[in-house]
Amino acid sequence: MASRALKYYYDLLSQPSRALYILLEQSKIPYERCPVALRKLENRTTEFKETINRFGKVPCIVHGDFKLAENVAILRYLSRECPDLPDFWYPRENLARARVDEYLEWQHTTIRAQCAQYFLYVWMTPLLGMELDPAKVERLRKNMADGLDLFQRVWLEDGKKAFVTGESLSYADVLAACEIEQPKCAGYDPREGRPQLAAWMERVRQGTNPYYDEAHKILYKFTPKEIATPTVK
Repeated sequence: MASRALKYYYDLLSQPSRALYILLEQSKIPYERCPVALRKLENRTTEFKETINRFGKVPCIVHGDFKLAENVAILRYLSRECPDLPDFWYPRENLARARVDEYLEWQHTTIRAQCAQYFLYVWMTPLLGMELDPAKVERLRKNMADGLDLFQRVWLEDGKKAFVTGESLSYADVLAACEIEQPKCAGYDPREGRPQLAAWMERVRQGTNPYYDEAHKILYKFTPKEIATPTVK
């Protein structure tokens, strides 16, 4: 890693951007911060697509002449390139790594999609000057709520497990927590009525602070004050 500069392109309003930011900061991996303002569509410019990420998304990295997108791909790349990456993030032991991979593959069409769809519609629609459809809001809310209930029941085994893959924190936890934080912006507190999920989120936060709070500082500014606090009252 030392022979090539690692550049990290991100926006902390992006859930996976926050997850990788927390990993990089806590692991003390040397890198150059390259913030990208999604609200200004900086990721959609021709220059960004041609020189940084052809998909026009964040997070992504440039490592020397090598360019890579997608946060899970970046995690796996860093695990191979950085021998000093703490093992708990993405364990080298085969069975432990398989459990992390299992969650990383599962979450795309569940927790990530469900939380993001609710956030994008409920938070973004009024900003674009359009009215919300109450029926659609309720449909998206129920879909997300069902997903969060499933997460608590299956991945946390209703509190029997401290973390997603067992008793140790991993990247699966940080990525999940960053996704589940997002609906707070739209006035939905995912912890309400889910004590095991709330306790797990606090364990993830405490296990990665001060970087967890640092990564979510901007998000909390857009969150209603009554649910912005990281811990449950």
